[in-house]
Order: sequence, then C-alpha cells, then structure tokens
Amino acid sequence: MTRSDLIEELAARFHQLTQRDAEQAVKTILEAIEDSLVRGQRIEIRGFGSFTITHRQPRLGRNPRSGEAVQVPAKRVTHFKPGKALRESVDDPSNILTSAASPKNNDE
Repeated sequence: MTRSDLIEELAARFHQLTQRDAEQAVKTILEAIEDSLVRGQRIEIRGFGSFTITHRQPRLGRNPRSGEAVQVPAKRVTHFKPGKALRESVDDPSNILTSAASPKNNDE
C-alpha cells in the first residue's frame, strides 16, 4: 500500500472527509511520527506496534565490487516491532486467502 492508496482508503471509509482532508490527515500523522522519531522518542500504537530508534556502532564493511574494506559510520536506525494483534492478524490463515485474491498484490 502506498501513501496515495492510504489516502484513498481513508477518504472512502469516511465519506465526510474530502480527498484533500484525508491527504492532510495522513500527512499530519506521518509528520508527527517522523518528528517524534527524530527526537529519539518511542512511538507505541496499541494493537498495531511500536517504533523505536536503535543505534548501530561503526563497523568495517566490504565493497562488494572490489572487496576493499570500507569504514561504515555509526548511525541511528528505525526499528518497528509489530503488536500482538497485528502479528496474529498477519499470521491468520484465513487472511492469507483474502489478501492473495486482492487485485493490488505486489508480489508479482
């Protein structure tokens, strides 16, 4: 699902929202999530999952083309841990058949 798909879905489910209102709502939510992560805060959405920032130490990597050693700097990365309800929903065999018949299957 892309951002535009999410906006269309939101507008379709809530008829009182225009396409522009749905777009603004999605934009606001995503910006709030991004701002919180940039500040190093943990985000928890009950029933969905949590986003945290983890720190990766600097390490020595290899250039796959030349095999040359390359220093990879330390960085902060986003980690998502799905909540129990999301894990169970994704793992439910009855949901697999429904999603496989979906016209927007991106596995092709």
